[in-house]
Amino acid sequence: MSEFLTVVPPSVVLLAAAFAVAFLPRLSGHVIGAASTLWLLAVALFAPEGTYWEIEFLGFAGAVFMEVDSLTQLMGIAAGLLATAAVVYAYSSDAPKVMTAFALSYVASTTGVIFSGDWLTLIVWWELMAVTSTLLVWHHGGDAIRAGYRYAIAHGIGGSLFLFAVIWHLAAGGGMTLAGGIEVGTVAPLSDLGIGADMPAILAALGIGVNCGFIGLHTWLPDTYPRPHIAASVFLSVFTTKTGAYVLLQAFPEGGMLLAYLGGAMAVYGVIFALLQHDMRALLSYHIMAQVGYMTAGIGLIAASGDIGGAGAVMHAFNNILFKALLFMAVGVVIYRTGIEDLYELGGLWRKMPLTAAAFALGALAITAVPPFNGFISKGMILDAADTGYFAGGNEIVYWMLFIGAIGTFLSFIKLGFYVFLHGEYDGMVKDATFGQSAAMFSVGAACLAVGIPGIWQTFAGYAVGEGLATGAIDLAVTDLDPYSVGHLMDAAILLTISVISFPVIRRLLYKIGHVSDMNVILNPATFYSGKAGVLAVTESFGAIDRAGIRFVRFCYWVGSNPVTAAQQGTGWLPGSVRPAFADEEHSPDGGEVSRLYLRAGIGMTVLLVGIVLTVLLALSL
Repeated sequence: MSEFLTVVPPSVVLLAAAFAVAFLPRLSGHVIGAASTLWLLAVALFAPEGTYWEIEFLGFAGAVFMEVDSLTQLMGIAAGLLATAAVVYAYSSDAPKVMTAFALSYVASTTGVIFSGDWLTLIVWWELMAVTSTLLVWHHGGDAIRAGYRYAIAHGIGGSLFLFAVIWHLAAGGGMTLAGGIEVGTVAPLSDLGIGADMPAILAALGIGVNCGFIGLHTWLPDTYPRPHIAASVFLSVFTTKTGAYVLLQAFPEGGMLLAYLGGAMAVYGVIFALLQHDMRALLSYHIMAQVGYMTAGIGLIAASGDIGGAGAVMHAFNNILFKALLFMAVGVVIYRTGIEDLYELGGLWRKMPLTAAAFALGALAITAVPPFNGFISKGMILDAADTGYFAGGNEIVYWMLFIGAIGTFLSFIKLGFYVFLHGEYDGMVKDATFGQSAAMFSVGAACLAVGIPGIWQTFAGYAVGEGLATGAIDLAVTDLDPYSVGHLMDAAILLTISVISFPVIRRLLYKIGHVSDMNVILNPATFYSGKAGVLAVTESFGAIDRAGIRFVRFCYWVGSNPVTAAQQGTGWLPGSVRPAFADEEHSPDGGEVSRLYLRAGIGMTVLLVGIVLTVLLALSL
């Protein structure tokens, strides 16, 4: 019976549902949309591991449209669970049905990436994911148009760089694969691959790094996610960046310390700018960067940590899909009911919106890694990978960067919760979340709690340490993990204590600092003016060529109409023995004056000139 789940790739089912949502009545369309995401969840849970839909694609044999292993199952479970809740949330938040259709096509392309079994199929879905997510942003109109344009530029550049890396990799005939070579003209499964080293690896890191939000490539995150409909932000907040981490693991299955340091820096950078934000969704967007930093660090520490870093990165991607979407849902309800984006203009909403406050608390406890929530499991695994006292070969610098990031995460969500739900009193009359919004939030919140409970987290960790971890030789077992050790519990207590004590000290300072600009104040104008200069250079070059061509045609027409005058003007520089003779005084039969041209040249000069002309014509024809 489970084989039935592999008859059609889940991405195809989701695309069909997206079209249905766009054209059917709103309620029935959303019901079909939720059914398609539940189908994805069923495929992830029950489809047997193996390779399906292996066909010839774009001239390449062995393209795999659907590969099921433990890694794709784990990512598929998170995507299916969250997408179902997000569709319910969208319907309950008055999202237009066309927006939900774009969102489902975005989920479909994400699912295509997750279940792809080769680089060619993956890059096709990867590019489609950029297109569908851009449409999802643009649909809202207003400020989202400009933000979506910048988003499209960023992901267009990133996708192109990643495409170049894949082309380079395939052109090498598989010489860079971890499992040895592959036959020229075929595409090996991702589990047998890694992008390798040298230029393809650099291009892949930059291209994937855009989706992951690497420092310097991240400005699209806080610029885009606060702009669209609140339901669109829920979809956008989880799929692009976590899929980026998933593909980063596929491209670099053995990690690398450069990635580890970069991930630690992302964690620190993200929380610093999150603390400085007034806009609630911008604050959450910077925390996407910070949390993907943990995943990047875990991937970088794979070799140094006995695979615990990679397993922790996969688990953290799974967990982040849940708690990050929950936080965007809770903040979205606040915006939906109040129309206010600035957290300093709110306050005391826990009295008027207790359900929303409770849902926010579940998400905040999960992202800050408070036991027994899911973030405590995966973040502890990544910190273990970096702790030199736990695994030989780890790195103390990375550990402390991640530790500082954890403190900043606590402070950020204490700040957000304090100003929105606790401090002061909001004057307006507001209602709490709708039934559908509450159902979506608390279903995801329950998952955040369940995955962290002993006896349940081991099941999901089993997916993370399975064969889908791309290295092909996992030495790590679930029994090697001990997240509820005394050391981990003490770390959680220390982080919470430091944050609670520190927040009153820095609260007034953060309030007075006001808005602090990020790199976008430089990168956005630089991108705009360089793009404008590039367009002008191309258009002006074509314009110059066009004008030159028109002048040449006009000149040829004039020469054909006035051959004698042209000969007079064009041969004045020749020596007298060669220059043609002209007679201008003879008259035509009708009384008009005519000019005659008498050519004088010896046989040698004539042969020379004819030879030169023939040589030029022969050269032009080659």
